[in-house]
Amino acid sequence: MLTSEQLRAARALLQWDQKRLALASKVSTATIKRLEPLSGPLRANQVTVEALRRALEAAGVEFIPENGGGPGVRLVHRLDGR
Repeated sequence: MLTSEQLRAARALLQWDQKRLALASKVSTATIKRLEPLSGPLRANQVTVEALRRALEAAGVEFIPENGGGPGVRLVHRLDGR
């Protein structure tokens, strides 16, 4: 499960705007803009959610599942060397 909060946090860690995520994931900017303001799990087609997850993970984001403290994200590595 990927939440809108994780999506926003992952973009912030990477310093990506919505357009950059759209290019990396091949998900439209309009869809990202629609999904991000909603709280909780992303309400989108599973293919869309997986495309977003793959793009962010490829850029170095690790998604942390719910473990009593809530789901989260962390930056594992950056492809651009930063």
